[in-house]
Amino acid sequence: MTRTTRLGRCGVLVLTGLLGAWVGAATARAEDANKADVEALKKSLAKYEDYTAAVRDLYLSTVGCVYYSGEKIPGTMEYPKGAMGIHFVNVPSVGQKLDPMKPNVLIYEPTKKGLKLVAVEWLVPLTPDVKEPPSLFGQKFMGPMEGHYPLIPKEFVHYDLHAWLFRDNPNGMFSPTNPKVKCSDAEFPMLEKPTKMMPGPM
Repeated sequence: MTRTTRLGRCGVLVLTGLLGAWVGAATARAEDANKADVEALKKSLAKYEDYTAAVRDLYLSTVGCVYYSGEKIPGTMEYPKGAMGIHFVNVPSVGQKLDPMKPNVLIYEPTKKGLKLVAVEWLVPLTPDVKEPPSLFGQKFMGPMEGHYPLIPKEFVHYDLHAWLFRDNPNGMFSPTNPKVKCSDAEFPMLEKPTKMMPGPM
């Protein structure tokens, strides 16, 4: 004979509370782990505050300072108003296995005192093997999108994730643009045209 035990209302409430507490604790542990990883990453990249160290490690500048006006254009990727700065891309690392401790791009803000490291970026090219947006630090990558022409060929369709490790961002650490970062002191051409949003992989 099989016996069935029923939980009373109090039992259900207690069980629900325990499950909620467990989920909350698990979420907090994940957030703490992500924060620890981000701090470790920031520390490991401190040497690149000197952009010449970046160049020696094959991070090569795309020259232009990327800025978006916030204008919404149908059929294009929408970004909050702000800058993405000057990108230094480590080309050999693009297309390799995603490494949270080695971003493909270092981002600098042009200032009157020179280039200042403000953020990093990871790039994942869209290939048949990529079935869904990748993620790091609990954050899903944006995209897929075309390359940021004219600095990056449009044909370079990719996902990306920014992290403003070295400059506070009112839009959040992982926002693609930062309204506090300016291109006004750049001696290079600016890019103001948003890039097209591409259809996701099927």
